[in-house]
Amino acid sequence: MAFAKATKMFSKGITVVAITRRGVETALKIKSALNKLDLPCRVFAPKKYGQKGVVPLDKKLGEFIKETYSKTSAIVAVMATGIIIRAVAPCLENKLVDPAVIGVDASGKFVISLLAGHYGGANELTRLIAAGIGAMPVITTASDVMGKQSVDELARNLHLTIKNPKSLAAVNAALVNGERLVLVVVGDIKIPTGKIWGYEVKKAESAVQAVEILNIFDAGAIITKDALSTDKLTRSVTILTPKKITVGVGARKNSSENEIIAAVNSALARVDVPLERVDRLATVDIKKDSIGMIGAAKKLGLPIDFVSVDALRSVKHEGLSPDSKLVEEKIGVGGVCERAALITAGKNAALILKKMKMNGVTVAIAEGE
Repeated sequence: MAFAKATKMFSKGITVVAITRRGVETALKIKSALNKLDLPCRVFAPKKYGQKGVVPLDKKLGEFIKETYSKTSAIVAVMATGIIIRAVAPCLENKLVDPAVIGVDASGKFVISLLAGHYGGANELTRLIAAGIGAMPVITTASDVMGKQSVDELARNLHLTIKNPKSLAAVNAALVNGERLVLVVVGDIKIPTGKIWGYEVKKAESAVQAVEILNIFDAGAIITKDALSTDKLTRSVTILTPKKITVGVGARKNSSENEIIAAVNSALARVDVPLERVDRLATVDIKKDSIGMIGAAKKLGLPIDFVSVDALRSVKHEGLSPDSKLVEEKIGVGGVCERAALITAGKNAALILKKMKMNGVTVAIAEGE
């Protein structure tokens, strides 16, 4: 996994906690390794083991975990796994919302993926930490051990929402047991088939046709924008819906279409989002007559929204980058690409790539429901 993709996945930050002096030394090595990958990270430890780069842990471990659990993307606990399990057990919800939980022994010999291995990214983070500190990664999820792609991993990689999470256990069991699985794509949804393995991929014109296909196989998944009745399903099926992905673009007056295309493609590569999964571009409405912007959208095969300055100015979001005084002086708002991406992504939008600059072009990517 590219580290930029990890940056997106762990956007709420990574919490590293240690409870012994030796553990703190290992925790700081982990922090150094994650910082090299631009992954946000904080180390916590009891005050008596405090040193530069360590935030004092002024409460019991269980209380700290309870307070931190929903506010962080990952918990890396440098301690015995039994202690970790007891601390996180009262906080468990489900694999779609639990943060990644990883255990590391105090000496830094083993890095163990414990919770939210696929959807929460614990397996990927385990590999990154192990590589960074020279440890052995320990990953026990069956699909990874067998080199297969679980449904929740597929959903995460393709930016899909899992509508019936209770189906995952049965569908993933069918996968690891070597049964025939199908992935049915309904209608005109664009899915990069090169990112799918372990499933036969079929197209269906309607949900009714999709159900007929699904019932021929042992288990599977369906990607659809429409509501699906499960009454006639005779197999275990995970229902997936595509999230809305939008790319916000800002550009100088003389930016060419090739410069804009290059910046957009570079941004998508940073977070490993296939162009096929992008719904639309968005920019400020003063670019309505921009030959470069219109040409870039056409060549990329994407519709483009032109958002008013007033609408951009009204965006309030904790993920926004600091305003640019120069941009504000020129057009009346301190930034274009992030705000435009968030507006067009719609409900519950979040930035999966903050503003990046390339040859006078700024690009941000947002994901919404």
